[in-house]
Amino acid sequence: MRRVCVIGGSRYFGKRLIERLVARGDEVTVVNRGSAPAPAGVEQLVADRNDEAALRAALGDRVFDVVVDQVCYTPVQAAIARRVFEGRTGRYVMTSTIEVYEHEDADHPVPEDALDLAAVVVRPELPWGDPGFLEEHYGEGKRQAEAVFAAAPAFPYVTVRVGHVLGGADDFTGRLEHYADRLRAGEPVVVTEPNHPSTYIYVEEIADFLAWAAGADFTGPVNALAHGPLTTRDIVEAVRAVTGGAAPEYRVAGAGGAASPFAFARAYGMSGARAEELGFTFSHTKDWLAGAVADTLAAR
Repeated sequence: MRRVCVIGGSRYFGKRLIERLVARGDEVTVVNRGSAPAPAGVEQLVADRNDEAALRAALGDRVFDVVVDQVCYTPVQAAIARRVFEGRTGRYVMTSTIEVYEHEDADHPVPEDALDLAAVVVRPELPWGDPGFLEEHYGEGKRQAEAVFAAAPAFPYVTVRVGHVLGGADDFTGRLEHYADRLRAGEPVVVTEPNHPSTYIYVEEIADFLAWAAGADFTGPVNALAHGPLTTRDIVEAVRAVTGGAAPEYRVAGAGGAASPFAFARAYGMSGARAEELGFTFSHTKDWLAGAVADTLAAR
């Protein structure tokens, strides 16, 4: 049994992660703002992770074998977490994103060392508390948060760079619904030019991966993804299998225009080699794409 603290985890694959931790017999404590109750058998501590004093007060003298941070988006949040949890945990797992590679344009799957965290300039003075700024700079916020953890001597951190997550009736992003709405209305799908494939992962698999990473002993960044990159057309066709209708027209976004979700002008699909060398076996997108899309759209 491990003592595991999950920061966030009240929705989507965070909920699934907690279910897996409890099922394997871990003693789980959840830290969140109290917007949702904790599952049965899980201790809940109510605190705003942005308020360092409140976070310390909520934790009291608790120590943990592992912390899994589901909601670290900025270098400010990472710095608070570093200070609060240093000496309280033997392992800190931060959920990061494929978007840390958003400036890459590679002709091969991108490995973890494509991003030199030591070269990332950390700028805590930027307006990270502004929701609009944070949304626009999502990848940069995660990149700087990772750099904060990486800069710490003897801090046992892991950053899980998650591919684009698909599936689940509780998918809150609205990205698949975007395509379903356009197909039903007979409207064109707007894409980038060029339009590169990217890497994805099933919602159940990323929960499995995080539970595995929490119990492992490696450190540093690791990519999490399924085999089989997907193009925009692959996703649209999976949606069309649910909605029916004619194949859509694909239209290139004009200068300054917004493209559809999952349309990428840069190639930064990830490599899963490190995770598989460490012992995790990834699925292939063909094994779950149709079911994942159907589950999400059926719930709408």
